[in-house]
Amino acid sequence: MRRRAAGAPGFLAGHRDRRERGSAAVRGEGENVNGSYVVTGGGRGIGRAVVERLLGDGGAVVAIELDPAALDWTAGHPAGPRLAAVVGDAADEAVAGRAADVAQELAPLAGWVNNAAVFRDASIHSATAREVLDLIALNLDGAVVGCATAVRRFLAAATPGAIVNVSSHQARQAVVGCLPYVTAKAAMEGMTRALAVEYGPRGIRVNAVAPGSVDTERYAEFLGSRGPDEAALVEREMALLHPIGRVARPEEVASAIVHLLSDDAAFITGATVPVDGGRTVLARDPEG
Repeated sequence: MRRRAAGAPGFLAGHRDRRERGSAAVRGEGENVNGSYVVTGGGRGIGRAVVERLLGDGGAVVAIELDPAALDWTAGHPAGPRLAAVVGDAADEAVAGRAADVAQELAPLAGWVNNAAVFRDASIHSATAREVLDLIALNLDGAVVGCATAVRRFLAAATPGAIVNVSSHQARQAVVGCLPYVTAKAAMEGMTRALAVEYGPRGIRVNAVAPGSVDTERYAEFLGSRGPDEAALVEREMALLHPIGRVARPEEVASAIVHLLSDDAAFITGATVPVDGGRTVLARDPEG
């Protein structure tokens, strides 16, 4: 296979041309955000925070969500036509393709965030191997489909692009009973590295973030299902698990994701960035 040195004039000229075409659409005043973006699981939690941050920085966004009710807030949003919603399964190639079509109607596709996740525990001694494999697929398939859709669209348009996969601290620090989730997130990080190596020469960057515990709607519901004393105990334990002394806010994780999507992170690819308040460094897991 013939390889051209990264500093060769032909490479640089083509790369600059692609960057100029890709940056002609929408530019924000926060991070260096251009074009349109697709965010899976964009209706709640981290996903919604990413959508709001991208919109605030001037981007156009398509949010994919399985639950239509999770997208009710998009109606009448101040961003107006820069925000679109697609209801469906992020692991369905037809749904991902429809979201990409809508995004490209808004502006050149610049980024894709694979955030959709399903939290279902299983242990291999009590669940069948088939059940475990199916649960792994629930969290991995959507990321594979999202990456495939984004890469193909970037290549077809001959424009650079960025993908961010939302992993978890559990990819490196397993929690008892979470085999399917841990396995899927570890695979997602491996896929991130593989895609970065294969498509970096084509101007496509692929990174991941690995959050710790996050104060999402799901976290609030969990605390609300406990009595006051037990909820207070959980919050004290969460503070001990994170050296920062608390769980993350969705906006803090979104900030890291949007940075990785932006031109300010143009030399970052194949990385998994912990956004966990030091949880994996402290290594006090597993949770009780």
